[in-house]
Amino acid sequence: GDAIASNASSLALDANARATYFKADGTARKAGETMTNTAYATTLKTLAEQGPSAMYTGQLAQDIIAKAAQSVGDDAAKTPITPSLMTVTDLKNYQAKKREPVCTTYRSSYYICTMSPPSSGGIAIAQSLGILENFDLSQYGPTNPSNEGGVPSVMGVHLVSEAQRLAYADRDKYVADTDFIPLPGNGVSSMIDKAYLKQRASLINPNGNSMGTATAGNLGNVPLGVDKTVEKGTTHFSIVDAYGNVVSMTSTVESSMGSYHMVGGFLLTNQLTDFSAQPTDAAGVPVANRVAPGKRPRSTMAPTLVF
Repeated sequence: GDAIASNASSLALDANARATYFKADGTARKAGETMTNTAYATTLKTLAEQGPSAMYTGQLAQDIIAKAAQSVGDDAAKTPITPSLMTVTDLKNYQAKKREPVCTTYRSSYYICTMSPPSSGGIAIAQSLGILENFDLSQYGPTNPSNEGGVPSVMGVHLVSEAQRLAYADRDKYVADTDFIPLPGNGVSSMIDKAYLKQRASLINPNGNSMGTATAGNLGNVPLGVDKTVEKGTTHFSIVDAYGNVVSMTSTVESSMGSYHMVGGFLLTNQLTDFSAQPTDAAGVPVANRVAPGKRPRSTMAPTLVF
């Protein structure tokens, strides 16, 4: 409800979004209200009958391209909208790729598998845990943990946040679509190497003072600049069924409600903004996550399984 209200002016430029998220009198629908999305039901039926190819070819693909190419709003003022350059051929040539997960151990007790590039999230999770296992976190547990996790200790927050600073510094420099920009050294194994992460852990000040802005670790003489693009949010679900099958799934439309374009009952993303806003850093050195044709933007999604 809050997302609809805060994005009302942008959603108003799309007739499909307006009909879905607003009542006939123009007021935004509120959380808890019941609505029917018949266009989405049709899309799901099409996918069920025709398979995933329906998303990349045929009428649904044409509808997506036409919607993304919209250059003026559906509002009375015909507000200008930046059109997409995506074509039906782009969609037709797209392939979902099966990739090896990023897997590591934590304190010899757990085996953890998480998402690989072009998401940076999995490597960041593995690095953070590899840094934190150099500290005795049991000393810094929360108070009253039975009450929704309790209140974290100051030192616990310090160690976790500093570990994540260090992981994010590596992410900002090294991680992107590995089909275009290889990871340094031996790849994932170099980035989550236990000795390397122990050295990174030594940079954390044990007295509680923050290091401030962390810098990337030395993983070789890699000619890459640092990307400072701000990330947005995601949605996630985890399911375990009666047969022991497990899914940990994160998805995103990038900004709160994507591009505000709606077709087939669903919002189109503005995922292009997951690329670096600039192709080089301030010194003119190319950044790994710069835009390129056919390249996948870097994400921070980190769906994770713990064994």
